[in-house]
Amino acid sequence: MAVDEAILEAVVQGISLPTLRLYEWHPPCLSIGYAQNSDEVDLDQLSSRGWLLVRRPTGGRAILHTDELTYSVIGPESDPRLSGTVLECYRKLAEALVHALKLLNIHAEIQETPSKQANPSQNNPICFEVPSNYEITTSNKKLLGSAQARKKGGVLQHGSLPLHGDLSRITQVLKYPDEESRALAAKRLLERATTVEGILGYRISFEVAAQAFLNAFSQVLKIDFTFSELSTLEQDRAEQLMQEKYNHPSWNFRI
Repeated sequence: MAVDEAILEAVVQGISLPTLRLYEWHPPCLSIGYAQNSDEVDLDQLSSRGWLLVRRPTGGRAILHTDELTYSVIGPESDPRLSGTVLECYRKLAEALVHALKLLNIHAEIQETPSKQANPSQNNPICFEVPSNYEITTSNKKLLGSAQARKKGGVLQHGSLPLHGDLSRITQVLKYPDEESRALAAKRLLERATTVEGILGYRISFEVAAQAFLNAFSQVLKIDFTFSELSTLEQDRAEQLMQEKYNHPSWNFRI
């Protein structure tokens, strides 16, 4: 999260180019949305598994980042590929995301209005069970969730593509009134969301998924990519943000 924000700041300042970043999480990490109450997290269970916790700069609900590909798109609001309203920007990027899945032999759809499968008014802590505009679905299940933030003329959108594994693991590190409620939440989640392996019937590697994203963004959004590591400025700023913000209780437990 610190790296994403550091790149965003550099892009807004005109120091860095608009960026597509593809990454994994080690060890597994539970991320909660910008406005989500941290009291929904069972810290003891999280710690017992060796999993980490971070608050995202974007909205939405909790996501367990493991066995997945995470993408982030970072650029100025003036970029025609990111311009317009939040929903217009979502739509443009969603077309690239759907094409990436097509390259992985997955037929996915852009759901332009929230699903009726879940009640958005419910106090639901899990991102992949909560409907949203322009979510990516396949076989009537959510496959790819995204969230966006805008800061001082810049756009950050990141999202999560579960590649394999048991999506219901997240329920083990969230608080529920009782074990029956936890079991029902796990059942609902598996009914409403899926993984790449769940659709294809076999696993693909992070590298294969990442190449599909790279190709799709290049083809759909007409981008000629330049590969690079973090600049010294971005790396130093990310380290500072990690210490002062994303690894600090005042940020992660502020609500």
